[in-house]
Amino acid sequence: MKIWVDADACPAAIKDILYRAANRAQLPLTLIANQMLRVPPSPYIRALQVQCGFDVADQRIVQDAGAGDLVITADIPLAAQVIAKGAQVLDPRGELLDAGNIQERLTMRNFMDDLRSGGVETGGPSAFSAADRQAFANRLDGLLARRAQP
Repeated sequence: MKIWVDADACPAAIKDILYRAANRAQLPLTLIANQMLRVPPSPYIRALQVQCGFDVADQRIVQDAGAGDLVITADIPLAAQVIAKGAQVLDPRGELLDAGNIQERLTMRNFMDDLRSGGVETGGPSAFSAADRQAFANRLDGLLARRAQP
C-alpha cells in the first residue's frame, strides 16, 4: 500500500497525522501539489511538485495510484477516478469513499455544482474541527491496522 495525498488543500493537521502514520507503519507517503511543500526528513515521506494548472496534481495522482493504495482527498471527481483503479479514498474529515458510495457522492457534488452555477447560494463546508481531525486519525488507524493483519 502506498498513500497519496492531494496536498494543495489538505489541512496541516491531517498532514501531521499522515507523517506520523507513514513512519510508524513504514509506508510510502507522497504529497502531490502544485506548490513546493516542506515535509519532515524520512525515508517514507516525499513531496512532489507538479506544474500549476487545473487538475494537474489530480491527474498525477490518478496516473500513479493503483489498486490497494490509499488516496487522501476531498475532491470527489478525483476520488471517483482512483476508486475505479482499485484504490481506497479517505477524505480529510475521516469519511471512507469506495465503490459503494462514490456514485452517490459524485451525483450530489454535480447537483450542488449545477445549483451554484445557476446562482443559488449553497454555502460551503463547515470549518475543519478537532472532531474532524480525530475522525480522520481513527479511520486511518483502522485502515492501517487491517492492512497489518495476516
